Amino acid sequence: MSNVTRISLIGFGEVGQTLAADLLARDQCSVCAWDIQFSEGLSIPSRGLRDIKVRQATDPRDAVAQADLIISAVTAAEDMKAARSVASHIEPDSYFLDVNSVSPGMKKQVAQMIAAAGGRYVEAAVMTSVPPHGIRVPMLLGGAHAAPAGKLLRELGFEVEAVSADLGVASAIKLCRSVIIKGLESLVVESFTAARSLGVERQVLASLKETYPQFDWEKQGDYLFSRVIQHGKRRSEEMRASAQMVDATGVGGIMALGTAHRQASVAEARAAGAFDDPTKPKPWRERADEILKTKTVPGRHSGITPGGGKS
Repeated sequence: MSNVTRISLIGFGEVGQTLAADLLARDQCSVCAWDIQFSEGLSIPSRGLRDIKVRQATDPRDAVAQADLIISAVTAAEDMKAARSVASHIEPDSYFLDVNSVSPGMKKQVAQMIAAAGGRYVEAAVMTSVPPHGIRVPMLLGGAHAAPAGKLLRELGFEVEAVSADLGVASAIKLCRSVIIKGLESLVVESFTAARSLGVERQVLASLKETYPQFDWEKQGDYLFSRVIQHGKRRSEEMRASAQMVDATGVGGIMALGTAHRQASVAEARAAGAFDDPTKPKPWRERADEILKTKTVPGRHSGITPGGGKS
């Protein structure tokens, strides 16, 4: 077992499960996982254990015991909490790969905590959706340990690039990109749903096709609605982090914050039961109708502050 890389996954949602399945297919890996939702039998992490045969850790200490590589794959809101739960138990010189979509400032705080515990923190920015790429999803790495960690990760099958020895650079690239990517999702959901309500969607899509003929707006509508419905909560947290980052530059994270609000509103609608089988692909018009049938159309109110609250 001396040549086996011992990997610990902190967080066993969609990302953690996808990475685990790919890693387990490689003979040189052993994988264990810990998620605070393992105690809930119907949670996504618990259901994942039935299909992906990782070793289920009993607690954070057990999860990182003797681990060579720890991958933190939680929601942005849980990034610091997840790091804190394992920091005091981390093995000396273990790599801590933080793939969560948080601000550069948050990455630096987590890095200080891990370094103080003797671990080697590596900032990671995941540049597109993990499924269907799995461990081949493009990642940018940052920090003093990015280069040696990149060598290990590439040997395991990851697609990574060390972009800077300075923390925060990789996350800045990711979050600036997210202003466009998540912003486009939110614009489409808002515009198309309003057009559907007003009975003008045919004319709106025809005009968009004339202006941007390279896009199949019908197909993109189906896809972008599905992404927001499935991942709105996680995306809203990411975009609040993006807004905070842009605010710190003096530019003002106006668009990022609006995107966070729209993504969160769809997540709220899903939590309220607005969508029939939210994980199933459906035409965007059907999804727009489901939004319009809710008693209060999500996002109708305005006035939000950079912290994500209402003014």
